[in-house]
Amino acid sequence: MVKSTPVVPPPKQKPDWAGEDWLSRGVNLLIQTKPLYNLMKHQARQVLIKTAEKKGVPWREKAQTLAKSGVLDRLEAMTNPAIVYPDYYKVPFHAYDEGNLCWPAAFEAESATYAMGLRVWTQTDLSAAEAQHRLRHSFHQALEPHLPEVVRDVLDVGCSVGLSTRTLHQYCQERQSQTVRTVGLDLSPYMLTVAQELDTENSIDQWIHGLAEQTGLPDQSFDVVTLQFVIHELPREASTAIFQECWRLLRPGGCLALVDNNPKSAVIQNLPPVLFTLMKSTEPWSDDYYTFDVEEALQTVGFTEPVTVPSDPRHRTITALKPQA
Repeated sequence: MVKSTPVVPPPKQKPDWAGEDWLSRGVNLLIQTKPLYNLMKHQARQVLIKTAEKKGVPWREKAQTLAKSGVLDRLEAMTNPAIVYPDYYKVPFHAYDEGNLCWPAAFEAESATYAMGLRVWTQTDLSAAEAQHRLRHSFHQALEPHLPEVVRDVLDVGCSVGLSTRTLHQYCQERQSQTVRTVGLDLSPYMLTVAQELDTENSIDQWIHGLAEQTGLPDQSFDVVTLQFVIHELPREASTAIFQECWRLLRPGGCLALVDNNPKSAVIQNLPPVLFTLMKSTEPWSDDYYTFDVEEALQTVGFTEPVTVPSDPRHRTITALKPQA
């Protein structure tokens, strides 16, 4: 007898709990129920805090230390008064009613980032610092083949409190002898004020309060632009506008690199119902992100054909180049 070859179904392009699937619509109905939403928001926050503190991340102590550090007095100096916040940025997310436009979000962002890193890896013996190092290293390794030989100027868009910016700067600096100028840009002056406080070695040249869609920075002024865990927090129209701005900012041959949740990740697709429901309750643009063809949007803007790799069990890195003139 001739043995038949089992048919392997193609991998899903996105989780069933995102987009217009019945499961997604059901979760969205739950989230739109105010009492349930408030409970989900609280529980999502508790999951992060417990994950962090179980591994020795001093979540509450860190927030209290920052609150007493004097950063509150530096907010006005960091704020660009000309900024008009887009509507998409003013909705509640990450369990904060004011999104990123508040001190609690800024004070807790670094601890939340460490908690996120801990959830990526299955090894239970990893410290928070080790997990975070692996997370950043996996992105840098995926980025390396696409970098210009010499990197002079780097922009980290949506830099939050600067953890991604500082580690990217260190990586680019260590791969060459030439000094690298690194800039962090974010729409939250609260995040940027904390970023400046945490940059104890003053390694970052500038922290800029600005719109990623319209930075005001000069044309062709960067060799590398990154968006690290940013676009899952945006509607696709905003992401596309940001891609266009990145195109303008990059020199010919420059590299745009994104790292974010991977819609094709088996881990992401098979999250337990409780976890994906909690996640969607704090990420209002999830459905838009998981159904957004990022690679096609990048090519439409004018970038070369993107290269997408699963850089860790949960995330993908997408790199695309601005063609040489």
